[in-house]
Amino acid sequence: MTADFVREVMTPGVVAVRPDASLVEAARLMRTHGIGDVVVADGQHAVGVLTDRDITVRAVAEGYDPQTVSARSICSQEPVLVAPDDPVAAAAALMRAHAVRRLPVVEDGLPVGMVTLADLTRTESADSALADIGRAEPDASAARASGV
Repeated sequence: MTADFVREVMTPGVVAVRPDASLVEAARLMRTHGIGDVVVADGQHAVGVLTDRDITVRAVAEGYDPQTVSARSICSQEPVLVAPDDPVAAAAALMRAHAVRRLPVVEDGLPVGMVTLADLTRTESADSALADIGRAEPDASAARASGV
């Protein structure tokens, strides 16, 4: 599948938390929705992106209490944003330039979806290494080995 625009590859809809939400609240939303990130939104505006890795590396590994630490204090603030009508190549360039794997998709100032590195890999030619990665199922054995 070749895609020209972000809207063709993005995951529509956004799961968001308030900036003052606890990391536990954010993690529970991620688990419920089967996702690895949430948008941190102040009203209708995206002010950050919080990932499961952020919670693990920036909070838990540092000994912070995930019940009392806020999403805003751990999230990547001032996220790089794209619009649904932006070219896929522009989204890829932004990910590369900012070393991020996901970008909130915003239309008229409102978060409307998320585009991830995996979404972009599915736009590669069928025989590319990136396309193989995008099609691969998650490694369940790694989760079992870690006790998850």
